[in-house]
Amino acid sequence: MSAVKPPRWQGSDEAIRAVQVAFDVEATVLEAVRRAAFEGNLSTSDQIRKVLGLQVNHRPKRPRLTVSLTQADYNALAQRFGLDANDRLAIKERVTRELIQFAEGLARP
Repeated sequence: MSAVKPPRWQGSDEAIRAVQVAFDVEATVLEAVRRAAFEGNLSTSDQIRKVLGLQVNHRPKRPRLTVSLTQADYNALAQRFGLDANDRLAIKERVTRELIQFAEGLARP
């Protein structure tokens, strides 16, 4: 029995076969790649592809930051903000505001 892929998954075969490769390098190399990626508004992966002369997909990137939070982290943030630890959306909104305030504080002379 062969499963039929939904249309939105049809182009994913090549991506599924791709293999993520990690490089153990010195901190100076890591910093140089990250800095170049930041300055070029690229992901570090795209910056490595650029350095290697490989094709880089120039899709618009969502400007976002990510962090992994444990339940203990949610509990601490809920207590800090006076929120329910299970109200993850409210916690996310408060964290977003705090990150915005952080950035605005750095932008001020």
